[in-house]
Amino acid sequence: MVTASDFPSEDVGPNPARRRILQAAFSAFTTNGFAQTSTLEIASQAKVSKRELYTLVGNKKETLVACITARAKRFQLPPDLLKVRDRDTLVRALSGFGELLLRERSDASVIAVYRLAIAEAHRVPEIARTIDLKGRETSHSALKEILAQARSSRLLEGSLEEMAEQFSALLWGDLFMNLLLGLADAPSPSQVKRRARSATAALLRLYSFPDKPS
Repeated sequence: MVTASDFPSEDVGPNPARRRILQAAFSAFTTNGFAQTSTLEIASQAKVSKRELYTLVGNKKETLVACITARAKRFQLPPDLLKVRDRDTLVRALSGFGELLLRERSDASVIAVYRLAIAEAHRVPEIARTIDLKGRETSHSALKEILAQARSSRLLEGSLEEMAEQFSALLWGDLFMNLLLGLADAPSPSQVKRRARSATAALLRLYSFPDKPS
């Protein structure tokens, strides 16, 4: 079920009608599918006119893009997570990022969007492309920024792309696939912390700069 917390005002702007539209659209898309959802249905659920929907958000595809973009803003890291100066701040930054990624991507509404993208892959490939651009690339870029600072500080050594992919693999394992298939529940707060710390420790063992052993 989509709630107001799925689209906080800092993500979608202060206009309450636009917020209602995105909530209604997100709920309708993930419940009925993209093709089966009409702009009239979204407008009715949001208690706005179709004209207002088109003015505030756009057509059906633009509305879906707006929903995904709003969620992707949650992957923007707090400024303090980007200040990597030494090993301790690197551990905090990577662990904090790992926790954020696990919490957000394990959320039921995010899993629903990925399932929607899979179900509509042939008819509406824009869904998958939008998720990749607005979601995966946003988080991937944030992770590479942390790793770039660590490399500049001679804390890590290696390709940014390779280290980012390795960290994601260490963080998730098979969890995301199991979430998509309904074979696992979202990790608990303690499991999130444990996974993030374990992935961070493993990455440092693999890529620590030679004169800064793990």
